[in-house]
Amino acid sequence: MAGRDVFIICDNVDDMGGLQRWAHLMARLLAGRGDRVTLVGVTRGAASHHHGRDGSYAVEVLHRRWRPPAFAWRPATARGRLNPVAFGRELWRRASQRRGAARLTELFAAARPGAMVVVAQVWAMEWVRRADTSGLRVVGMSHESYAASRRSSRYRRVREHFAGVDRLLVLTAEDADAWARDGMTNVDHIPNPLPVEPRAHPTLDLPVVACVGRLSHEKGIDLLLEAWAEAVATRPGWRLHVYGGGPQEDELRARAEDAGIAGSVEFRGVVADVEEALIEASVVALPSRDEGLPMSLMEAMAYGLPAVAFDCAPGVRVLIEDGQCGLLAPRRDTAAFATALGRLMDDPDLRRALGGAARASVRRFHPEAVLARWDRLFGLLDDAAPVREESPPREAGRGTAPAPALETDSL
Repeated sequence: MAGRDVFIICDNVDDMGGLQRWAHLMARLLAGRGDRVTLVGVTRGAASHHHGRDGSYAVEVLHRRWRPPAFAWRPATARGRLNPVAFGRELWRRASQRRGAARLTELFAAARPGAMVVVAQVWAMEWVRRADTSGLRVVGMSHESYAASRRSSRYRRVREHFAGVDRLLVLTAEDADAWARDGMTNVDHIPNPLPVEPRAHPTLDLPVVACVGRLSHEKGIDLLLEAWAEAVATRPGWRLHVYGGGPQEDELRARAEDAGIAGSVEFRGVVADVEEALIEASVVALPSRDEGLPMSLMEAMAYGLPAVAFDCAPGVRVLIEDGQCGLLAPRRDTAAFATALGRLMDDPDLRRALGGAARASVRRFHPEAVLARWDRLFGLLDDAAPVREESPPREAGRGTAPAPALETDSL
């Protein structure tokens, strides 16, 4: 169905994160082929980034300001239920959430038949569940690995809030299988689209390793600094360029100083155009503790950069076949990561061989190929007989019949 209405709902749409980049990219791609797209943030992010907005899609924020608590109050004891301060905060939260859900209901009511609601994060799904989605299809998403969700509070909330959507999408077949074995029978997978089309390519001759990512615990920059100290010790001409901002920046700078490597590490801040960072590098590092299907790695591969990454998630293994288009180190093994970095730093022929293979491999995720996957999903949902459960007022229930598998093509 051409020219449908699509709503993409996120926790926020203006932070400088991979999820927000994905949301704006998908909005542009869908709008570019004729869909009427509305990108909705539940609240504002901590920092406002433009993300290449081009006016082809609408952007709406439900709450200009949100204050704690973020999650519903669930006291564990009878004494906890008598806490008047917590009870008052919960009343405020519910009232605010009702107002946001009412605005969603207004947006959804104006949609044409065949509209789709894509809920990219589980917190945002709390608002969608309280809105009236009658006549719409709802697709929930998790942009992290099953293992990462399993270790966090998001696991319970995914099970609770996404169990009744028409489809739960994850980023890899391996993660979809894991959720299915865990009882989420509505699960399927669609990867992220390749977010860049390079205008230039690095020579792979400059003695620079680049890392692009948020300076936060999950991105593992502290692990990279530990590995870098070992790798650069016998390669004094090399430098590490770290791009990004985040809560750990001061701590990471101090770590570099304490390790005696501050002279070879540059913290270059948030980069508006990733090409500026990648064309002057010869190797890219992905030291994350957890990932989904990392867009920063996809970008580096598109530029023909060989990568070293921790084997931290199925999405990393989908992108990097060890020794073919990059090198993998066991999860959190900084010595192995340093050894892999050293191999690429020492061997320009290996850099070119792996970089060329990376550039060819990542073309599997060209936006047109990924959009075709979304079209097939939307077609399946159009054709599926509606299965509705009785649900509380303003809560849109969905059946949980097993999900027909999408064709995988080469993705």
